[in-house]
Amino acid sequence: MSANSFGSRDTLRVGDASYEIYRLDAVEGSARLPYSLKILLENLLRTEDGANITADHIRAIAGWDPNAQPGVEIQFTPARVIMQDFTGVPCVVDLATMREAVRDLGGDPAKINPLAPAELVIDHSVIVDFFGHPDSFVRNVEREYERNRERYQFLRWGQTAFDEFKVVPPGTGIVHQVNIEHLARVVMTRDGKAYPDTCVGTDSHTTMENGIGVLGWGVGGIEAEAAMLGQPISMLIPRVVGFKLTGKLPAGATATDLVLTITEMLRKHGVVGKFVEFYGEGVSSVPLANRATIGNMSPEFGSTCAIFPIDGQTVDYLKLTGRSPEQVALVEAYAKEQGLWLDSSAPEPAFSEYIELDLSTVVPSIAGPKRPQDRIPLADAKSAWRAAVRTYVTDDSIEGPADESSAESFPASDSPAISHSGAGDVPHAVRRNGERPNRPTPVTLSDGTSFEIDHGIVSIAAITSCTNTSNPYVMLGAALLAKNAVEKGLSRKPWVKTSLAPGSQVVTGYFERSGLQPYLDKLGFNLVGYGCTTCIGNSGPLEPEISAAVQENDLAVTAVLSGNRNFEGRINPDVKMNYLASPPLVVAYALAGTMDIDLNNEPLGVGSDGQPVFLKDVWPAPEEVAAVVSGSISQDMFQRDYADVFKGDEHWRSLPIPTGDTFEWDPESTYARKAPYFDGMPAKPEPVTDIHGARVLAKLGDSVTTDHISPAGSIKADTPAGRYLREHGVEVRDFNSYGSRRGNHEVMIRGTFANIRLRNLLLDGVEGGYTRDFTKGGEQAFIYDASQNYQADGIPLVVLAGKEYGSGSSRDWAAKGTALLGVRAVIAESYERIHRSNLIGMGVLPLQFPEGESAGSLGLTGEETFDIVGVEELNAGSTPATVTVRAGDVEFQAVVRIDTPGEADYYRHGGIMQYVLRSLLAKS
Repeated sequence: MSANSFGSRDTLRVGDASYEIYRLDAVEGSARLPYSLKILLENLLRTEDGANITADHIRAIAGWDPNAQPGVEIQFTPARVIMQDFTGVPCVVDLATMREAVRDLGGDPAKINPLAPAELVIDHSVIVDFFGHPDSFVRNVEREYERNRERYQFLRWGQTAFDEFKVVPPGTGIVHQVNIEHLARVVMTRDGKAYPDTCVGTDSHTTMENGIGVLGWGVGGIEAEAAMLGQPISMLIPRVVGFKLTGKLPAGATATDLVLTITEMLRKHGVVGKFVEFYGEGVSSVPLANRATIGNMSPEFGSTCAIFPIDGQTVDYLKLTGRSPEQVALVEAYAKEQGLWLDSSAPEPAFSEYIELDLSTVVPSIAGPKRPQDRIPLADAKSAWRAAVRTYVTDDSIEGPADESSAESFPASDSPAISHSGAGDVPHAVRRNGERPNRPTPVTLSDGTSFEIDHGIVSIAAITSCTNTSNPYVMLGAALLAKNAVEKGLSRKPWVKTSLAPGSQVVTGYFERSGLQPYLDKLGFNLVGYGCTTCIGNSGPLEPEISAAVQENDLAVTAVLSGNRNFEGRINPDVKMNYLASPPLVVAYALAGTMDIDLNNEPLGVGSDGQPVFLKDVWPAPEEVAAVVSGSISQDMFQRDYADVFKGDEHWRSLPIPTGDTFEWDPESTYARKAPYFDGMPAKPEPVTDIHGARVLAKLGDSVTTDHISPAGSIKADTPAGRYLREHGVEVRDFNSYGSRRGNHEVMIRGTFANIRLRNLLLDGVEGGYTRDFTKGGEQAFIYDASQNYQADGIPLVVLAGKEYGSGSSRDWAAKGTALLGVRAVIAESYERIHRSNLIGMGVLPLQFPEGESAGSLGLTGEETFDIVGVEELNAGSTPATVTVRAGDVEFQAVVRIDTPGEADYYRHGGIMQYVLRSLLAKS
């Protein structure tokens, strides 16, 4: 029960129902707040307990100074938690392990249950092993169950053992789309109360829910576990960036083009750690599907959230997706009663910063080759690829300029964009068209198909679920483009691996109802699964002959995908350059087969009539797309597909599961093992200590992402993780991915800092998970192997890093693996918000170089021995602003990035899980 210091408790009647609510207008100053801060204000009013959440906290939000830097800590209590299986499995492993720890310390293990509703969607495990065939989906699902049977049994046990925990089985959809289409409430009802639906998730793209007015963002798995167990999330009242939208999108521009433009703008503006909120007369012209696409990309531009207030579009979407009339009525009534309804006549809220976009200026775009913020207008894509590819190839593959006089008469049918039958066509055309890297390589597939590949071929073209498949306009636009291309006689190039991975079964429904699926199938975009495939590295292998040719000739080939992440080394180990594009452009590039093409002026191919076919010839008109959307999607589709969403198919229902409050660990399992975090943990925390005699495990540059740190993608046989699996009797074909084995810390430790593109500056010119082992005279070694040697000798470790350390997805294993490798501290120039918090949550101290300084400017080579002094001040209950770092002859004051008192408590306990466990024991 709230302390209700402001007398805000009231009753709201909607139809025949009554709900207890906490009125925002009871607090002076609330009316001028941005929508997102109003949600936080209500959260504090409802959870005010006079201790952790006080009247002063409420006044701090109501009196929010838009121009102030964040400095006031509040405790935010999410209404629910959502997870995907990669990050959710370790959460359930940890909860199961906590039950045993509670039992061992004399408590009741059954007390360990989610106290907030928690839902897990299994969507990250399907791999595109099979593609381009009608049975691709069935075969991929069968392989998914073969690989993940142990994990799925464990999750089914969790669904039965824990209260308030539900699982959406495999083959249903992607977590973010299932969330907005079914799981999200927008307004929650519980224990007679009505309040805003707020939701944190273990995937950074949880922010897709911002598109329907739900405030939430991605957190690490360890934060999610704490939230499930009733712990609020410590945060600073943020700055809020007002993003004003005016005008309307022009014909030919898609939601993807819009979101890539916004991503570029906000990355340049700088929104890390801030809320972004959309307003202005242009908002009403942005369909809810486009809003969800924008919200989804929030991590790519770095903000905590990117939210749209509730309005008529929200209500219409809730009706379309089959929410009950009572729920829809409650959402509208509550939003209007609380001033959360987008009212164009109301005064503009106050914002900390302002940015504006005229939607009519958006142009078709792609982004790449390795970051989502690097937008390229489609008109410049060819020249941008030619400039970028030089950093991925050796100089001996550069061809000089050709005889320009002959270029104009070069026949269109011999263009690299449309020809693949004759040896020499691609390089010949390239040479005639100017200077570019060139390494023509013949390939013959097992079916006898022969062609030539070169730098820049599109090896993967994937309509993947992450960002766009909740958006029927771009999905049906892609299908219409496919129809037009097939009718013109075009086909995909034989070296392109094509795939269609929708975000929910509803997508398949409207493809079938529109009659357009056969055209996608004809171009190889057959259904491969419902899940997050290509943009998390589950693209599956290329054809063996193509893979061998790429590796043997060091070709810089490309992937084009409609996802949100294109970091290097992420999509496929054979692919160096990755580009984000709208689903229609994914289809177009599959037809072209190369990035070395100007899609505005060069043909995609030659039609059945012998004439060149250009992109403009097959691009569907906006009116046509809108008409197909209107005629193909209805409420009954959502009601049917979500009627029994937790039940699963026969594969799921037939899985045998153990019973009991604690899990029966299989000592032979290579998927789920008891986590080591509570081994030997005392009931009370021991004092924190300074760090002495530490060595550098890795010295890293700028923009090292959690993809570089956290285990991800396929497991190679000759790595520490591969060795471990082989030693435990696992065949290479059954290795599966790191993500699928997140419930086994032994595999995950061995894969931490093992990304094939990681550049550890302790070594010269070496990529991958290697370091220098100073217990062995500084010789090169796997990072895991060196870590084991250091830990055997009792030597603590540090990591040195540059700017934006830990950017990218919220990966708890980037912090868990760091801690289990024996790293006591990270010293970086700057951090991404979630990863810094996760390091603290695992007992790793995040430090920052003094302003303007870096490892390079301080002359640190990484060969030094480090002492870090002053950490012990935390034992007195305060957090030091700086600590002294001594490294050889260098001494400097490092900024302590423990930013809130709550984070300090977590660090003193050795991590957030230990803190929560001790708190629960103290209450029992």
